[in-house]
Amino acid sequence: MKILSLFLSLITLSNASYADEPKEVLAAFHAAIAAGDQAKATELLAPDITIYESGYVERSRAEYAGHHLPEDIAFAKTSTSKLLQTKERIEGNLAVIWQETETKAKLKGKELYIFGTETSVLQRVGDSWSIVHIHWSSRKAK
Repeated sequence: MKILSLFLSLITLSNASYADEPKEVLAAFHAAIAAGDQAKATELLAPDITIYESGYVERSRAEYAGHHLPEDIAFAKTSTSKLLQTKERIEGNLAVIWQETETKAKLKGKELYIFGTETSVLQRVGDSWSIVHIHWSSRKAK
């Protein structure tokens, strides 16, 4: 479901851009999407990132930038999202961040109320973290 990818783009957690901590890098990614800054968003992704969503796979930064990212940015302009919970685990040069969100949007004239989950894996190379994997999932509110 393409809406899943789109609603997660809304999470605007911080205006940090190239932060040193994994949570800050992920927040900067979501903030870039919400701001419509495609260049900044893609810069935070590893070139060989893998993104899973609703059974679909995008296997690179270039594939995501040329396919879903513009849709995610467009959706972010029509919705609001709230971070409900976040957890982070860092071990050496790898970090995993789990997030739960609540998103309200209007798409094609319909009101949407969605709960989402996101699992992101980041890798540290030198002093910088980059996002190497994202898995998005969502469901309609009951």
